[in-house]
Amino acid sequence: MGNPIKNVAVVGGSGNLGRAAVSELVDAGFTVTVLTREGSTATFPARVVSKAVDYTSVGSLTSALEGQDALVSTIATVAIAAQKPLVDAAVAAGVRRIIPSEFGINTRFLGKEPIGTILQGKIQTLNYIHEKSKQNPLFTWTGVSTGLFFDWGLPHGSIGLDKATKTATIYDSGDEPYQASNLPHIGKAIAAILKHPEVTTNRYISIASFNPTQNQVLALAEKLTGEKWTVDHLPSSEQQKIGSEKLSKGDYSAFSNFLKKRVYGDGAGLAVSGPDNALDLLGLEEDDLEKSLREWLAE
Repeated sequence: MGNPIKNVAVVGGSGNLGRAAVSELVDAGFTVTVLTREGSTATFPARVVSKAVDYTSVGSLTSALEGQDALVSTIATVAIAAQKPLVDAAVAAGVRRIIPSEFGINTRFLGKEPIGTILQGKIQTLNYIHEKSKQNPLFTWTGVSTGLFFDWGLPHGSIGLDKATKTATIYDSGDEPYQASNLPHIGKAIAAILKHPEVTTNRYISIASFNPTQNQVLALAEKLTGEKWTVDHLPSSEQQKIGSEKLSKGDYSAFSNFLKKRVYGDGAGLAVSGPDNALDLLGLEEDDLEKSLREWLAE
């Protein structure tokens, strides 16, 4: 890669993951510029520069990316298809590494699954980046799958715990390990990729803060609260059905139903432990599951 990466532009820097990424990049010593929409009122830490851009204009994006070594996109799934002008601008501005908005489930193995219909924007963007990097070897990429956003998902219900009612929703047996990452952990991984770009050049990697089962998470919640929780047992196949009905009506909230089936269903096989977990490659360690739960319960 030659020179180290110093200047990093972030897209989606005011979102949940974006804020964690900006914070960890600043802590790691990078000079960070956040690209924002015209008229955005988002605020950022003191050392962070923000530049207003027109996301539909390659010219506007190219001038904003001049002098940037890397571009990190954390934009939400609904806006993913808008990444194409960003990719073109990054190439034109001489950006050397792009980390597109993959973060979540690994989109490289979705085949004909209905969840893949919803994630076409991600799939096509990475395919497009791959083509661009073949045409221009100086333009490189790293894709990162993180599994569920664990710390974000606890209050938002996607981990299946409701602390107000001490209720847990468990899909199938509850014994299937699943890939999950805390937002600061993902931010640290992004910084580590850019600190060691040579080991992650044109690679799709998977990381996890931990790979718990639903039953392990519930047992810890019960231990930490000193109470038995009420458990709703549901079949994951039902979630697939609900998702398919929603999708047939163009309702993209089907994603959360498909996700539950994909991640929690018995035999899913999506945990990333041992050599599959790229933390060693990045010089990072797993998070503490019990500590993550304790912090949420104390909020």
